[in-house]
Amino acid sequence: MTRLGVLAPVALLLLGGARAPILVPEISQHKVEVRQGFTGADLLLFGAILDPAGTRAAQDYDIVVVLKGPVQSIVLREKRKVAGIWVNAASSELRSAPSFFAVVSSRPVRDIVDDKTAAIYELGLDRLQLSPIGAIDPQRQRHFADGLVDLMQRQGLYREDGHGVTISGQVLYQARIALPSQVRTGTYTAETFAIRQGRVITSAVTRVDVSKQGFERFVAEQAEGNGLLYGLFAVLVSVGMGWIAGRLFALV
Repeated sequence: MTRLGVLAPVALLLLGGARAPILVPEISQHKVEVRQGFTGADLLLFGAILDPAGTRAAQDYDIVVVLKGPVQSIVLREKRKVAGIWVNAASSELRSAPSFFAVVSSRPVRDIVDDKTAAIYELGLDRLQLSPIGAIDPQRQRHFADGLVDLMQRQGLYREDGHGVTISGQVLYQARIALPSQVRTGTYTAETFAIRQGRVITSAVTRVDVSKQGFERFVAEQAEGNGLLYGLFAVLVSVGMGWIAGRLFALV
């Protein structure tokens, strides 16, 4: 038997033993209903890391979970004080800004992957791919991106937690991500990454649908589908409420 014939089975064995592990992700609720008095939702993202045979993965992995809401086009304007008056200065339009973005991991992302890998998979608030429109200086682009992140963080819509994932026995993992009351409706994607020695070994995606229900859904549908009638109705309601308030004050 030739040397090539001897090495071939060994190579096949090594390749077979190097198959990537399997991520089995799940989420506590796949539907979030926004009704009157909605105060937010607490999502539990959990799952298991298994080898292709369905047994416990034998190696140590880090886990990073990214929950991303529907993207939107947004215009950021920088204000400056001129002669004691605040006026609009520079602006930038970002066409793929997530309405919600959360990154939780078993360790700080900077300790898990390098900058290039973090940028490819958007592992971090400073790695968001916002797709600015038009020519813009990279330094100015970073300035506006940082401004967006700061604004969304203060509203509870962006967050990053370097110790937000717990792993038990290198098999089970879990993380909690809170959705605030002002979340936008639509489909949210939760992507889980298994990482070892700085490399993304495998990933899996689950989805959450956030939708309005009850009277809030009726109002939203009318506003989108019958804009003119909705506007006229809103004006009539405002006028009617003003007239009623005026009559009440006249009786006092």
